[in-house]
Amino acid sequence: MIHLEKISRIYQIGNQSIHALDTIDLDIAAGEFVAIMGRSGSGKSTLLNMLGCMDRPDEGEYFLDNNKISAMDDDALSDVRNRYMGFVFQSFHLLPRLTTLENVLLPRRYHSDGVRDTDQQKAIELLRRVDLEDRMEHKPNELSGGQRQRVAIARSLINDPKVLLADEPTGNLDSSTSDAIMALLKELNEEGQSIVMVTHELEIAASAQRKIVMRDGKILQDNAA
Repeated sequence: MIHLEKISRIYQIGNQSIHALDTIDLDIAAGEFVAIMGRSGSGKSTLLNMLGCMDRPDEGEYFLDNNKISAMDDDALSDVRNRYMGFVFQSFHLLPRLTTLENVLLPRRYHSDGVRDTDQQKAIELLRRVDLEDRMEHKPNELSGGQRQRVAIARSLINDPKVLLADEPTGNLDSSTSDAIMALLKELNEEGQSIVMVTHELEIAASAQRKIVMRDGKILQDNAA
């Protein structure tokens, strides 16, 4: 599903060139649950941003479902993000003035087809799936951290993404809530959802089928390789 070939991302800081990603080769199959690990500055978040079409490579090629992503313009990348990707962030990124239901529906408002008649029912079903059907009219400030993350997961699934990208999805949660979120992600993966997750916690990475360790912009270890 995902094929990266010699991907590099280089930042200029003064006269110094920093290789955030250094000639990365990576293949991820549909249905995999991949954890990307590494110290701060290892390149793991840059790699996730690249996979999510939020950044462009300076060198190399990125293919998603045989589509050459690295050759697309900004409008095309935005369309790919909306159609193919679901995003879950450490800090949730819910809009405070919207209800839980409205937050889940938000990606549909940016879709070329807009919000369809069937989308509201689908959003309700997703909230039921994450045990929040009784919180549909609540605002984010009326929810716990774990509940907000479950809203974010429901939102990430509204467009039936090819891949769910999770950046430290349990980073702001206590251990018991983290366990519940990881159980939900694992259940989604068992049903066929592809997931790529960045984490620095070994216990969280243990939920994934495959673990990739990065250092200095390179893949140091890949237990699927």
